[in-house]
Amino acid sequence: MDRFGKSLVWFRRDLRDVDHAALHHALARSGEVCCVFIFDKLILDPLPRDDRRVEFIHDSAAELDAALRAAGGGLIVLHGDPVEEIPALAARLGAEAVLANHDYEPYAVQRDVRVAAALERDGRAWLSFKDQVIFEKNEVMTRGGTPFSVFTPYKKAWLAALHAGGDDDSVQPWVTSGLPGRLAPPPAGDMPSLEALGFSRTNLASLPLGTGMSGGARLLERFVERLGDYQRLRDYPAASGTSLLSVHLRFGTVSVRSLARLALQAMRSGQGADGGATWLSELIWRDFYFMILHWHPRVVSEAFRPEYDRIEWETGEQADRLFAAWCEGRTGYPLVDAAMLQLRRTGFMHNRLRMVTASFLVKDLGIDWRRGERYFAQQLNDFDLSANNGGWQWAASSGCDAQPYFRIFNPVTQSERFDPQGGFIRHFLPQLGRLSDKHLHAPWLAPRSALDAAGIVIGRDYPAPVVDHDEARRRTLARYAVVRKSGARDDSDEQE
Repeated sequence: MDRFGKSLVWFRRDLRDVDHAALHHALARSGEVCCVFIFDKLILDPLPRDDRRVEFIHDSAAELDAALRAAGGGLIVLHGDPVEEIPALAARLGAEAVLANHDYEPYAVQRDVRVAAALERDGRAWLSFKDQVIFEKNEVMTRGGTPFSVFTPYKKAWLAALHAGGDDDSVQPWVTSGLPGRLAPPPAGDMPSLEALGFSRTNLASLPLGTGMSGGARLLERFVERLGDYQRLRDYPAASGTSLLSVHLRFGTVSVRSLARLALQAMRSGQGADGGATWLSELIWRDFYFMILHWHPRVVSEAFRPEYDRIEWETGEQADRLFAAWCEGRTGYPLVDAAMLQLRRTGFMHNRLRMVTASFLVKDLGIDWRRGERYFAQQLNDFDLSANNGGWQWAASSGCDAQPYFRIFNPVTQSERFDPQGGFIRHFLPQLGRLSDKHLHAPWLAPRSALDAAGIVIGRDYPAPVVDHDEARRRTLARYAVVRKSGARDDSDEQE
């Protein structure tokens, strides 16, 4: 194992100084360790100037810098193209090696190949480590040595791999204290302000997310108390049933290993076992989609099941108007509209509602799932290419282990089932607040007397439905006829 006099740790989507694979290996194998984070211009330049994610990253990097300084080091923060900045910085510092954690998105993979090549030309080493998933790439495969494409057998194999060592080694933390190396203080210079990067503050501070390691730790501490109810409450957007940790997991201000250990502890303690098992399953889904992206990078622009790219989606001015209504929460279906308003105002959307709104766009409006996927990518604080793509292809029935094309979410039924008292809808659509629970989910069907009592005129105070769901379902079944397989069950009445 090579040792280095000085190394450089490049932080990316792992903005913490604890349980960090690359930092562990650098401190274990180097005399001196420098740390850097780069605001990648190629990623940031296309973003709106009020992007919450950039603010989250900026504040999280500032907290990481403070933590590293307290340990004798600090974070060098640059703004530029990493392919140019990393080799140049390594040369200026005299670093013999650059260490980072794996990134799996196609752009990041290509970027890292170019960085590694530039470092090699300079006689410097490039080392990369698994950190943001529990199992990656070819670590969980079928008995035939091929990648899984169905989740349930993947999950079974994932759990078998986890327990194969007997001590759950794959979820043990990477220690970053008590190691031989020391952190090096950065050269003089302040971290650039958010404004200097060309971005402005948003409403992030008013959201219940927090930033950095401390924000993630607070959310996790609160969630531990509710973990036992996770399975029961996670589908209800009006309840405090989820962890809200997805953005922290996305940018690595919490470690996925710590979350998996918590789930396993809950499962084994007997206290909250069902909630722990369900939460662990969600983490396994995350690994599953990372694995799919690794083996099938074409899914970024193509259907996982190629036959689904034969579907003819709605296009033209009418489709554009319907897409705009969907984006802006003007479809006339309260649960869909409330969810889309939540996304626009907060950058967050409850997982159940991601499925409902995606199904509505694809199977009620007949619009290409790729348009919805791109919109979510622009809006979601926790946008992660693999999970976002996997979720949209699931809803469109074009992905691996996806919902069958004939299973179509009924937005009214979903509303009645998962927001029965209308607490979520009323929060984002206060103009419907005086409607009874009975009429709230489909206000266009309410009797005139109920609308008058609530002070609502459909078309004035709240839009009429942009599409009739039953008619849309029939069109969807006809649209998907091009991909029907011989012997596939076709139940045109099957809805959720």
